[in-house]
Amino acid sequence: MTLTTPVLDILLRLGLALILGGVVGFERERDSQPAGLRTHMILVLGACLAAIISEEMGARFGSDPTRLAAQVISGIGFLGAGAILRFGFNIKGLTTATTLWTMAIVGLAVGFGYYLLGALTTVFMIIILTIMNVIEKKFVRINLIRNIVVDVDYQDGIIRTVRKAISNIAEKVVSFSVRKSVRSSRLRLTIVAQFRRSESVEDLVELLSKIEGLRSIKIDQ
Repeated sequence: MTLTTPVLDILLRLGLALILGGVVGFERERDSQPAGLRTHMILVLGACLAAIISEEMGARFGSDPTRLAAQVISGIGFLGAGAILRFGFNIKGLTTATTLWTMAIVGLAVGFGYYLLGALTTVFMIIILTIMNVIEKKFVRINLIRNIVVDVDYQDGIIRTVRKAISNIAEKVVSFSVRKSVRSSRLRLTIVAQFRRSESVEDLVELLSKIEGLRSIKIDQ
């Protein structure tokens, strides 16, 4: 079937889509995200192809060229959902999910021939993902929520001691519960607290390990 769009123009669109997808995908790959270089490149290439086909069908059969493009935008949700991971109380991958959705639209833009719009959007995304990431880490405090389970031997003041130790290192104690075994003198303390991202699990374990009567520590993050 003869194409209405010149072959060189199609190759340019597909090539530019690959490059733009590769730029954003490389940044996500470097950040160890589940959707990285190949995922973004294939995604943008597929969206670009969908736009080209839509344009070809519109020129040949008089159909609405935006119908297929609309399906790409709505259908990209399953990829975004797959990029979002839950770690206990924390969620990772929301930024990658948004890059997938936006890069699909970039692919459509390039596929329809809007090269400058696609390139500028990619540049802005790289600025957000790199420069804004530095600003966010420096000026915006990002906290992690950790679930801490501590088993200790019961003694006077032990609950206050554990709570004070965690309060000294945590940004905020969200919840604190105590469970005592009827068969032994052991207590199980469950604490949910917010910590600065820079606060390592090793520091927390080292701090709690100094408490007399400590039996075990479990930290979910």
